[in-house]
Amino acid sequence: MADTGAPGGETLLFLTDEQLRKGIEAMFFAYRGFTADPDRILDGLDYGRAHHRAIHFINRQPGLTVNALLNVLGVTKQSLNRVLRTLIEDGLVESRVGRKDKRERHLHLTERGTALERELSEAQRVRMRAAYRAAGPQAVAGFRQVLEAMMDPDLRRQYQMMGAGS
Repeated sequence: MADTGAPGGETLLFLTDEQLRKGIEAMFFAYRGFTADPDRILDGLDYGRAHHRAIHFINRQPGLTVNALLNVLGVTKQSLNRVLRTLIEDGLVESRVGRKDKRERHLHLTERGTALERELSEAQRVRMRAAYRAAGPQAVAGFRQVLEAMMDPDLRRQYQMMGAGS
């Protein structure tokens, strides 16, 4: 086993079950931290993480179709319809009829939706920026490699097509 110089002399080529368990638990706790700030904001509005994810991806790709959003989020049509109905009724998202195909619905954030997305994302950017700075550039690159390697191939392609992988 070659030592990669990892902290504590851990090797990265032959991970033990204990090392993997630590990584899994670190992801669980990191996710809790990553979602905690937006959750507090969303809770005050009676929204949940599904609303946050929809707002995020609609902001990321203005004009995204409902079907494309379904594909990105990997949720049921019924579940997404509940979320979109609320966001539209509350004036955060608008649904526009497609110019080429009248059956398509293209989603856009309103000014209020954009303001909420900015507030939610800023809370997460602050946390990620601090973590990235503390870890350093090599750790940041390695972290992204690990995340991308954990994605199923079709999801990785989707991620890369959005420009997130570059």
